[in-house]
Amino acid sequence: MTDEFEVNDSPAAPAAGEKLQKVLARMGLGSRREVEGWIAAGRVSVNGQRAELGCRVDGMDQISVDDRPLRRDLSTEVVRRVMLYNKPEGEVCTRDDPEGRPTVFDRLPRLKHGRWINVGRLDINTSGLLLFTTDGELANRLMHPSWQMDREYAVRVMGEVDDEMIERLKEGVMLEDGPAKFTDIVSSGGEGINRWFHVCLMEGRNREVRRLWESQGVRVNRLKRVRFGPVFLGAELPVGRWRELKQNELDALSMEVGLEPIALPAMKTSDKEKLQRLARKPSMHQARQPRGGRKPTRSR
Repeated sequence: MTDEFEVNDSPAAPAAGEKLQKVLARMGLGSRREVEGWIAAGRVSVNGQRAELGCRVDGMDQISVDDRPLRRDLSTEVVRRVMLYNKPEGEVCTRDDPEGRPTVFDRLPRLKHGRWINVGRLDINTSGLLLFTTDGELANRLMHPSWQMDREYAVRVMGEVDDEMIERLKEGVMLEDGPAKFTDIVSSGGEGINRWFHVCLMEGRNREVRRLWESQGVRVNRLKRVRFGPVFLGAELPVGRWRELKQNELDALSMEVGLEPIALPAMKTSDKEKLQRLARKPSMHQARQPRGGRKPTRSR
């Protein structure tokens, strides 16, 4: 006597293709989080049909964003470049500012394919290290809390700071958007009521460094990011300038977040020279400053 039904205990075959948001992020159109927002808003279609979060695509599928078909080929999907920028105060982390203020994208070299994606943000009054990449998947991993990319800042605070305050900031305090803390605080000099510290944290919430100090009744009057994960801001990069990560630096950053290294795209000598000239030009923000970096004095 045989059973009427057969039970198949073998595991289900893996779904074909890759998740749509991962493919679009790798093409450099945006971070995975940004792309997921586009899909949810109905801006992305696959083979003429509105896409849904979690759908998978392969090389034969036609993807469109805002009804514009995307050109897909291997070379545009695997290009990975990372730019390191020393942001000055006064620039905003947006592509188009309605108030006409200078933005961090103003001087970055233009790309033939994809676009520069900023890895996190700095507010207008914060200077220092910003990373940009053409690889949305790399940007997503660098910003995701699960990869534990710590950020280090040099901060000058005005007010009395004692050991008990430092311990509270390291143990954690409650902010309006949840608990927060510094993973490390190191005193680095200063006189009187203005003292410098180097602080580290694991998140990149809006104005988190400033809000942590303000929760203790002291005020931040200078703030500069000096490190993001394994990438340091060196003294060789002046304020308002950028440089591209070299192959060995890029490989180390990729492996830090579990991505296989990818060779930088080949570049003509003329293109390299043009890139070097652009990197040496002063920023638009600096060009507005008087020579010598001094502010004009008012006549009395």
